[in-house]
Amino acid sequence: MIKDAPVQNPKKVYVKVTADFGPDGRLMPKSITWRDGQVFDIDRVTEIRRAAALKAGGCGVRYTCLIGNHISFLFYEENYKWFVEAK
Repeated sequence: MIKDAPVQNPKKVYVKVTADFGPDGRLMPKSITWRDGQVFDIDRVTEIRRAAALKAGGCGVRYTCLIGNHISFLFYEENYKWFVEAK
């Protein structure tokens, strides 16, 4: 008998983000501060596009971020809040 994979229930988690505006006006996130105060530096942003958060609901500008060897999606909503999809 094959066991089902554990069900993951991602949810929207609002986070503190340190970001800069470039000379061209583009908003670029630099680090994410998690709920427990742990800070994660964003090594690189590989893509910026308008997208829906299919797992957690909502939409906004999605930043595909490289943090260490992990790819994370960071969303900037129209209400000026940042969120990630947490497990």
